[in-house]
Amino acid sequence: DTFVAFPPTSPQGVVVFGKNSDRPAGEAQSIQRYPGGEHADGESVQCTYISIPQAKKTHAVLLSQIGWMWGVEHGANEKGVVIGNEAVWTLVEDEDLVTKRLLGMDLVRLGLERGSTAKEALQTITSLLETHGQGGPCAENDPSLTYHNSFLIADCREAWILETAGRHWVAEHVTQGSRNISNTLTIRTEFDLSSKGLQDYARRNFHWDDSVPLDWAHLVGGDLGDCESPYSRQGCGRRLLLEHDKKETLNHRAMIEILRSHDGGICMHGGFETTASMVSELRDGENASLHWMMETPHPCQNDYASQRVDAKNSS
Repeated sequence: DTFVAFPPTSPQGVVVFGKNSDRPAGEAQSIQRYPGGEHADGESVQCTYISIPQAKKTHAVLLSQIGWMWGVEHGANEKGVVIGNEAVWTLVEDEDLVTKRLLGMDLVRLGLERGSTAKEALQTITSLLETHGQGGPCAENDPSLTYHNSFLIADCREAWILETAGRHWVAEHVTQGSRNISNTLTIRTEFDLSSKGLQDYARRNFHWDDSVPLDWAHLVGGDLGDCESPYSRQGCGRRLLLEHDKKETLNHRAMIEILRSHDGGICMHGGFETTASMVSELRDGENASLHWMMETPHPCQNDYASQRVDAKNSS
């Protein structure tokens, strides 16, 4: 699950981000840093399954990298942008998800490498999604595990909730209070941006009548149980965030306690488990953002270590 909090839920001047990476039990992750750089025209970058054109410039990144995968479930860049993704399942079946394209985890890393702000990272991810699509096995030893993705993208000024279904998407802008995402679509009728042609697609494929607002989660997600239930992970996470509403108390320590919670399975154990975790305090200013990460399973049993993108003052 992925979380973000703005003042007055978080302390003034601080945006707090948190993410638990829930993956197949025993799958290894490690904290990795990659430098930014300038790249020549015509260069390409090999992602997990496919190669795509490289950007002219990439940022230095701090990542929690899955051992067998190019992409990541969460990380930060030198500009103070953080991203986490979640698996979601939808009714959109335009393309076979088994076909190898970009994974959601590839899109997280690409957004961090190419986005100087949360908005730029959002634009990077949606452009690459529309161009290359998403797909391919999401577990090393289980080719049947495939899914679409949602993302929480944040910097010290704003956050974007991005939910995708095939090559279509909607995005919600967040600048105050708190927000969380889990393994379900959460955006209903109030979204700020969407993929080109979404309304026409909804008319053709889901018999949407434009006399009523387009309800994204209901239309392409179908079952709204996890989205609406207070007992789902989504609902439990929302309740834990609301305990800090307007109190300015949700700092990085409070976020760690949320990620350690077993309510609804936020700290997950079993066949799927929380294999890595990350918390960030995002502040305005060069190198002002702080990060804490763990690369071992179960936040409830292990400590977080402070990290910086440039590796200085990390412990």
